[in-house]
Amino acid sequence: MNQINQTNPKTKRPVKIFQYGEGNFLRGFVEYMIQIANDKKVFNGNIQIVKATSFGSLELLKSQECVYTVLLRGKKDGETYVEKQVITSVADTVASYEEYEDYAAFAKSEELRFIVSNTTEAGIVYDETDEIAFTPPKTFPGKLTKFLYERFEYFNGAPHMGMIILPVELIENNGDTLKDCCLKYVTRWNLPQAFADWLNESNTFCNTLVDRIVTGYPHNEADDLEREFGYEDKLIVAGEPFALWVIESKDPSAVAKELPLNEAGLPVIFTDNLKPYRERKVRVLNGAHTSSVLAAYLMGLDTVGEMVKDNTMRRFLETTIYNEIVPMVPLPKEEVQLFADYVIERFENPFIQHNLLSIALNSVSKFKARVLPTIIETEAKTGAVPPLLSFSLAALISFYSGEKYDDEEDGDRFIGLRGDVQYDIMDDVSVLDFFASAKGMDTEKIVTAFLSRTDFWGEDLTKIPNFPQTVTASLQSIRDLGMRDAVVKLLN
Repeated sequence: MNQINQTNPKTKRPVKIFQYGEGNFLRGFVEYMIQIANDKKVFNGNIQIVKATSFGSLELLKSQECVYTVLLRGKKDGETYVEKQVITSVADTVASYEEYEDYAAFAKSEELRFIVSNTTEAGIVYDETDEIAFTPPKTFPGKLTKFLYERFEYFNGAPHMGMIILPVELIENNGDTLKDCCLKYVTRWNLPQAFADWLNESNTFCNTLVDRIVTGYPHNEADDLEREFGYEDKLIVAGEPFALWVIESKDPSAVAKELPLNEAGLPVIFTDNLKPYRERKVRVLNGAHTSSVLAAYLMGLDTVGEMVKDNTMRRFLETTIYNEIVPMVPLPKEEVQLFADYVIERFENPFIQHNLLSIALNSVSKFKARVLPTIIETEAKTGAVPPLLSFSLAALISFYSGEKYDDEEDGDRFIGLRGDVQYDIMDDVSVLDFFASAKGMDTEKIVTAFLSRTDFWGEDLTKIPNFPQTVTASLQSIRDLGMRDAVVKLLN
């Protein structure tokens, strides 16, 4: 069987995008979008992949000439959807450590216009021990600062040689944070003020929001897929059809003009205010997860797919999303409802097995960020707390009602029980210590104690009118009836 690169020749285009990172998400998200834009001829540019770490290997990418398949599978418009897209828009790879001179030479490229990065959430950091003399500097912001400084020097500070920088790391205000780190290195390394001015004025650091589940190489299906495709591909990247890329800048039309992905029909939004879209994602998608999975697990369900197939949890999920979450998102209602429709379809994806217990990790901090703002805003605007979201906090208390267990192999564990099944409860030590000390408390007392923990919530939640009473009633219902009957009673 031929390799994919033997049956899918690459098109030579100018290298416009310098990409720090070679992981599955970038290959199934950014490269996919650039490929579509190239194929539809709204863009004409290839990507140079940069290995930003001193470990790892690019050999597999090199062996296939950076040609590989993106396989998107899931639900779309109510139907099962499968899309196969061969990626031929990656020009080459370069290792910033092992091939430093080749890497640094790209700073002198007139064709280069964009920098994309995904160096993990821990990648955008400032380290005062990093040095410009290192080849390359240790941190990603250090590497970027040195790269831009060498570009600044080579082109004598020409304004049009600045870059559009698109970090997709999953931190809030990722572009602003990256820029702040770079400016700290400018100061730390005593670089010229003229460079600092060029960095500020001639480069565009965009805040971004990205959304797509990319599961990576489908190990269990790879042989069958290769037979179906008719070629060998050891770099298949599987993911879901849904995608969203929100790009924030002071002049969004200027960025959109240079990177017109939206003109290719791709789900890319250029805006000067990313915040409403972040709130929509956090509250609708993440909030739906956090407010439903703990109750679903205690009903005996194990995956998101099982949850949306269960009639009771399906009703709970949809009522929570459409009646309680959607009205509080600061975007046009029709737009938010459409996003909510996509969320339900994503939960139904038969090709992704998303375990409820994996979503349940650190649920207290997740509840604070994803669900609590909706509860507070609802009470402030309507004078009433949302009943289903309030119930979900009672479900959290029920899920966390466990005890410490000394395991000879794993040490201290905090264990809950679902019937005869033990499950691990994973959260900060302070949270687990609270629930260990609360074992045996009556319903009202544990709710009051939990809601009043300002170190968990940032405020005393017992001060929200009728909230502690609503949560207490819900928890008592769970304790009296069991989770499923308590949810049925609430919905009815």
